[in-house]
Formats: sequence, C-alpha cells, structure tokens
Amino acid sequence: MLLLAAPAFAREKSDVIVMKNGDRLTGEIKSLDSGVLQFSLDYIDGNCSIRWSMVDHLESKQLFVVTTEDGSVYAGTLRSAENTAGRPMRIQISEGTEPAKEVQKSQIVGVIQTSDKFWHRFNGEINSGIMYAKGNQTTQYSLSSSVEYPRPRWSASASIDSSLSSASGSTVSTRNNLTTNAQHLFRWNNWYYTGVANFLQSTEQDIQLQVNLSAGIGRYLKNTNHAKISVFSGLAWQNTGYSPSADLQRSQTVVAAMVGTNVKFFKFKQTHLDIYAVAYPALSQIGRAYVNTNVTYYVKFFGKLNWNTSFYGTWDNQPPANFSGSDYGTSSGLGLTFGNR
Repeated sequence: MLLLAAPAFAREKSDVIVMKNGDRLTGEIKSLDSGVLQFSLDYIDGNCSIRWSMVDHLESKQLFVVTTEDGSVYAGTLRSAENTAGRPMRIQISEGTEPAKEVQKSQIVGVIQTSDKFWHRFNGEINSGIMYAKGNQTTQYSLSSSVEYPRPRWSASASIDSSLSSASGSTVSTRNNLTTNAQHLFRWNNWYYTGVANFLQSTEQDIQLQVNLSAGIGRYLKNTNHAKISVFSGLAWQNTGYSPSADLQRSQTVVAAMVGTNVKFFKFKQTHLDIYAVAYPALSQIGRAYVNTNVTYYVKFFGKLNWNTSFYGTWDNQPPANFSGSDYGTSSGLGLTFGNR
C-alpha cells in the first residue's frame, strides 16, 4: 500500500545542489545516510548517489530532520550559509520564525525528509530469498520486512523475520521473529532511552512463543558518515512457552539484565554491514543467559534494489532437558527499499 501510494505524495523537485567542480543539479533531496546523498532528477530513473564530501552548496524549501556527529537534531529547510574563503562550508537550518541554526557541513551525518503529512514520514524495506535442491527435495525460504517512523528526537520501528526449511523425510523447520522498538533522545546529546518488545517462535528450540519486554539507556559512541556505533543496557522480562512435554513446565518466566550493541559500517555506493547483538544474563535464575544476534551485509544494485546476506542466531545456555539451546542460520536474497532508504 505504501509503495502504491508513493506517487501521490511526491514532492516538488525544486531542490538545488552545486558540486565542487561547478556542476549544478535541480531535483529532490531524498536523504543523507552513510556519507551518500540520495538525489532524484526528473530525467533519471531512480535516485543519484552523490558523495556528500563533494557537495559544495545546496538549497531546499522542503522540511528535513538533520542529525550531526555530536547527536544534535534539527528540523527545518536547508540552505548554504554565506562563507568566507578558506572556512568550512556551513548549512543553515530554518524552521518557521525561529532563528536559523548553522551547522558545519562535515558534521552532518543524516538528513531525512519530513513533512506535516503523516504518510511522508515512513521508511522501510522488504527482503526475500529462496533456494531449492532437487536431489533431496530441499526448500528454504526467508522473508524479512521493516518499517521506521523517524521524528526529530524520537523514532519508532517494527521488523519481522521469517524462515522455513523443509526436506524430504524430515519435519518442516520454521522460525518467526517480530520486534518493535521505540527510542527517544535525552536532553544531552548522543544519549537515549529505548523500549523493545520481541516475539519469537522457533521449532528448532521447541519454542511456541517467547515474549521479551525490555527497556534501557543507550549511548552513541561513534556517529559519522562512515560508521555508527551504539551500546545500551537495561532490564528485561521474558516469558517462554515451550512445546508440550510430560516432564516440563510449559511456561518459564525470567527477569534478566540486558546489554547489547548496534554497529553499522558503510562505504560510498551503499555497501553496508549491520551488526546487532544483545545478551540477557538472568537475574532470577543465576547462571542462565540468553543471546540474540543478527548480522547483515547489503550491496545496493541500483535504485531501490539491493542484494543482502545475513546470519541470525539465538542461544540459551540452560535450556530445558532434551531441548535444543540454539537456533541459527544464514540467508541471502534480494531486497527492495521504500521511503527515504
């Protein structure tokens, strides 16, 4: 529905950027992420990927959310400030009647379109992959999707990952994972508080439904046009419902600490490596620990299309007797982004 509705919410292509070699382009600024400025032109199919460090001037009457290396967030229209020779280029961010804020161009690490219209604010992606082997009639598929709603000082997101594997003579193995997340910046920069709700189903671990609710505080250690690294910690409540077993209480509840990291590395031309890992040392059952991780590598082909490969895993060092303590695997396939991704 979002993809079909996208043309109805198209912006006016009146933004102007001037490159350091003098080239002047008029179109639509889509976003700045990973050191790459996404720019749309009427006479080019798809977006242009422009190296941010090669942009000399820009001007736009549209609204954007701008993030800097020190964690500051601003919202407003953009234009290059008057600059004396030899001084680094600065960007003016103006919102309504408020005085314009000036930010050094090299300090800007993120620019996202925003709007007074609700539907303009969503970003997301859909990824899928499939494999079939005739020899043992093996079929594997993976499907994942995510959507994000960013605002100047907070954001909300949801993602789902699903995988299925079947082979002749064996039972079908499935894994489904749904995660929702909300994050809000503190008054001091690069610090934030977050809440996460995670729902997991895994036939490999005989988990019918595992509910994990966690909340904590995090900090960005690095936030540049080449890398984004954050760490977080807090508390979690987890309830796990297992498949029926004669000698097992079907539901187990654990209170745990939470500590994790989220790391993103990227290069020009949209090559990304995302690493997410979180550990839950149990407080109500000393000695037990849970670990969740997801590593994904992206290569953008053209426009909104990319190829990705990922590794996922969940571990429990003290599972119920005769139950598996781990479930992990890899997948690869094609992905499609929408919004400003």
